[in-house]
Amino acid sequence: MKLKRTLFIIAMVFVSTLTIAQTSNNVWRDLSEVTYKIGEDDFGELYIPVFSDKIKKLEGKVVEADGYIIPFEGMFKPEHIILSSLPLAECFFCGSGGPETVMEVMMKNPIKYTSKRVRVRGKLTLNDKDPEKLMYIVVDAEILN
Repeated sequence: MKLKRTLFIIAMVFVSTLTIAQTSNNVWRDLSEVTYKIGEDDFGELYIPVFSDKIKKLEGKVVEADGYIIPFEGMFKPEHIILSSLPLAECFFCGSGGPETVMEVMMKNPIKYTSKRVRVRGKLTLNDKDPEKLMYIVVDAEILN
């Protein structure tokens, strides 16, 4: 009986580790399942994100995402970065990717800018209300590499 219980616990740890690894490796793919509806504000027409059920299930969860820090002239703040799943030349702000390929990241501790790929971990927040912010915001984030 003790052996069965031990094997069960080992199996559960293994499965949960795989689940966490799969989620973190696929977060950008999961976040790409967003659609948009057209709305209006005081300044005119705007696209409002409509999050899939898969994305909604990620809200409030700790996620890991890897990507590139997007440097905005005069706007890089070591505690508040923009992370892109695509290299700088292909990122959303440069024309190739969509808004689902970038996220705001609020760091626990300030970081130094690097052009190398980085990996962050933090709690995902979804934004479909404030057009001044990105639709994906990761808070309490820390850099993993």
